[in-house]
Amino acid sequence: MKTELNRHNQIKKSVVLSLIILMHFSGYAQLKGGHILGSSGLQSGTQAPENMLTVYVPGYFYEAGSLRNADGDKSIANPDINMFLTGVGANYVSDFKILGANYGATLLVAFASNAIQGSYVDSKSSFAFTDMLVQPIQLGWHHKRADFVFSYQLYLPTGKYELGGSNNSGLGMFMNEFSGGTTLFFNDKKTTHFSILAAYELNGRKKDTDIKTGDILSIEGGLGKTFYMMNAEKTAPTGILNAGLIYYLQYKVSNDEIPVGTLLLEPHKDRVGALGAEVNYFHIGCKTTAGLRWVSEIGAVNRFQGNTFFLTLAHVFSFQKEQPK
Repeated sequence: MKTELNRHNQIKKSVVLSLIILMHFSGYAQLKGGHILGSSGLQSGTQAPENMLTVYVPGYFYEAGSLRNADGDKSIANPDINMFLTGVGANYVSDFKILGANYGATLLVAFASNAIQGSYVDSKSSFAFTDMLVQPIQLGWHHKRADFVFSYQLYLPTGKYELGGSNNSGLGMFMNEFSGGTTLFFNDKKTTHFSILAAYELNGRKKDTDIKTGDILSIEGGLGKTFYMMNAEKTAPTGILNAGLIYYLQYKVSNDEIPVGTLLLEPHKDRVGALGAEVNYFHIGCKTTAGLRWVSEIGAVNRFQGNTFFLTLAHVFSFQKEQPK
């Protein structure tokens, strides 16, 4: 019985791998990385203030409107794939300095449904624990007309993954990512700003396979305006509103690798762009913030093209030291 079960699993994996090979020869199958597009937008090159702990709950929703081929044309219209991700995260920025920058760190424990693993229309799974994000190094510099950030983050393969599995919730690989960016301010009050954040992802081999996702470059940012909501007496702000236009770009820098015997398949690289809008509101008295991003993808090649929605709710705990009187 056990032998038959193992044989059945091997046949299933062989069939799935054959389908992947066929799709790759047709030129549009691609493997996905861990970077969540839309997670950064306005002021993406700015670190939070020092001695602040931010606990947040993200809500990510991606609707795939079509699958695009190597020419950017629709190969599958309305693939009926929607990915959802949420969880609990925390970011802390200290007053400890490294090279003049504040040191910070981030952790995100997440759950996802329909985790998209590549350009496959059967990428569907139930809501389950997915891969974890750990950012042990985050450095932030603040200047009069510009902020700068640098970080290193890794994605741990904590979600379920099996080659050919129908209910995978993770990508089955370690992912290392380095990012750096800036927010430029166009006035002394820092109310008008433009940001850009570039992230480079290096992917390991998938669990129990020689399959390797290519390196991925992601670029995100936005152009926005900050407004201060004043109290009735106009003596102090009660809230901060930040709104503007956002964008993202993603390019597969190196080819995916799928070894089959002595043949190494290297499918054509994919890319996508997107434009959208973002609005955030921070209530100073409650120390809570709510933000919404919407981004519509354009110019997709060898991948899905759709709409991204990102909702974030957060509470800020301040550990600011009292100033001597």
